[in-house]
Amino acid sequence: MERLSFDSSDGRSARWKWSICGLLFLATMIMYMDRQTLSLMSKPIKTEFQLTHEQYGTLEWGFGLAFAAGAIINGLLADRVSVRWLYPLMLLGWSSAGVATVWSQQIGDALLPIVGSQHAWLGMNSESNAAGYLGLFFCRVVLGYFEAGHWPCALITTQRLLTGPDRLLGNSILQSGASVGSIITPLAVMAMRTNEESSWRQPFIVIGIVGMSWVIPWLFFIREADLKLPAESPLKKNGSRPALWTWSVLRKIIVLMSIVVAINMTWQYLRAWMPLLLQEEHKYSENFMFWFMMAFYLVADLGCLAAGGAVKWLTGERFSLNRARLLVFTVCTLLAMYTAVAANLPHGALLLYTFLLIGCGTLGLFPVYYSLAQELSTRRQGLVTGLFGATTWIITSYMQKYVGKSIDVTHSFATGLFWAGQVPLIGCLALGLLWPNDERSSKK
Repeated sequence: MERLSFDSSDGRSARWKWSICGLLFLATMIMYMDRQTLSLMSKPIKTEFQLTHEQYGTLEWGFGLAFAAGAIINGLLADRVSVRWLYPLMLLGWSSAGVATVWSQQIGDALLPIVGSQHAWLGMNSESNAAGYLGLFFCRVVLGYFEAGHWPCALITTQRLLTGPDRLLGNSILQSGASVGSIITPLAVMAMRTNEESSWRQPFIVIGIVGMSWVIPWLFFIREADLKLPAESPLKKNGSRPALWTWSVLRKIIVLMSIVVAINMTWQYLRAWMPLLLQEEHKYSENFMFWFMMAFYLVADLGCLAAGGAVKWLTGERFSLNRARLLVFTVCTLLAMYTAVAANLPHGALLLYTFLLIGCGTLGLFPVYYSLAQELSTRRQGLVTGLFGATTWIITSYMQKYVGKSIDVTHSFATGLFWAGQVPLIGCLALGLLWPNDERSSKK
């Protein structure tokens, strides 16, 4: 696949480029605020609609499959249409889905006569509120589809504005919005929920509407020329184009697939189940859970930024870019594997400190992956992001459904927590053993 070095910013300053990274950070933050509101409100929502853990896991399953479909479709669109206009469309779509969650009951009432109430694949049963559950499922599916458009649009932006170690740091800033959004969301929810009996609906409305304002600075600061496509790949000396599929490219695809599936299995487990784990298994209060989740995501954010900064620093200390990325990825993998310890710890300070280490390591894995994925193709970054994203979300969505079923059967979160942190080791080994040592391309 082609690899080009180019500058499409047409005289734009370095300050402007990093300001755009700040906008990408805000978009990720908004996306995670819309996504995390459900997990933070999972207990009152489960109570109101009489949902089992398996049904809650099915909501994540629907979200994940929709994200997988959106990753492919929106990735292809991002390669073919203007990201300047596609990106705000995606954000308005997922923000609207978040707001619509408030009317899940009414949406379900409208859909139930069409869909019916007896669907084993949705986990419907006579004990749960079928209409409310169906409305929630529909809103999560729409949310997942539009959120999938964020990543191809954002990664195309950093790919075309930044190069080499700067690109990895830009990706760290981009990814760190996930944890900052997850820090701010509990604060917003607590401000709007004066007690555990107050409505869970207001946070969905406020977060969704406020998030829509991001569209204004994006359209103001970005021009069409800033994200223009690169020139055609140069021909080889004999007049032919570079080979599209080579053993080196296939090795990279194998490595990237191993990494992206593994690190997302860890992160998606923590994102979806930790609030319930803290409240139901370790008997922490809702307010304590809110405060701890803020601390968890703050530390995760620091780990994400530290990973990008560490690679940039190591490459200045005579490390090759590939060696620096492997070292940072290995350290982060070891921290993520502490879930094996956390799964066997009782309620207390040691458990909480261990979770903080896990969060630091897990989110630090992502900017390394993004940097590696951006070297696979220049003109097809949207498709690359979409294919990897679709595979990941198909696998993790089924994981969520079976995690919920396992919790209902065993009444314990320990088994899922244990294995969730061990899978990044697969990606780490693949990176160390199979990634080609192509320093020339990694500098671009």
